Amino acid sequence: MLDSASFGGHIGAMRRFLAGLLAVLAVAVVGSSGAHAQTGVPEIENYFNSIRTLQSRFVQSNPNGSVVQGTLYVRRPGRMRFEYDPPSQLKIVADGFQVTLWDPATRDFGQWPIGWTAASFLVKDPLKLSGDLTVQALNRDADGLINATIVQTRKPQEGKVIVRLAENPLTLRGWSIVDNRGNTVTVTLTSVQSGMQLADSLFKYDGPDAGQILNGGRN
Repeated sequence: MLDSASFGGHIGAMRRFLAGLLAVLAVAVVGSSGAHAQTGVPEIENYFNSIRTLQSRFVQSNPNGSVVQGTLYVRRPGRMRFEYDPPSQLKIVADGFQVTLWDPATRDFGQWPIGWTAASFLVKDPLKLSGDLTVQALNRDADGLINATIVQTRKPQEGKVIVRLAENPLTLRGWSIVDNRGNTVTVTLTSVQSGMQLADSLFKYDGPDAGQILNGGRN
């Protein structure tokens, strides 16, 4: 577990990967579909669209070697919350219109319209793995997990998201975000639940005034 000072060292990387993290708004929304003898893109697409809410614990490995964990909440369309465990105070929230990242400990604060990010189309409901998105590869790894490599159809060079799913029944296990420099953030999910009620308040900015964050709590 990192202390607040060392955790602050990867905030820059978090900003670079924020557009990729928005892919979670679509990729992380999975449900209980039946088993398939041969799982292909149509089955995965249906699986993504099968439920409305998701809650999970996550472990995140960053390019600088740091490892953090927390709880992920997702509600389609367009709503997500990454809440990191103490001592980190970092939170990332998407409210359906904009994404807010804040960390009072490191005085980091940012807001971006969802439509301003390269991954904005991923929050649409329903999600379609064709058109704006392309499944570049679909294979199984040594652990028997399905790996679906997803890129932007018109800008495949800008990075990719590799989604990992168990089969029979399909179950999301995590994803890796690879930017155009080869830097990778890997998220592994555990205790995945779906179909629960998630309060509106989870997807609203609930931190201190931005000025207080940026000024270190000084008036």
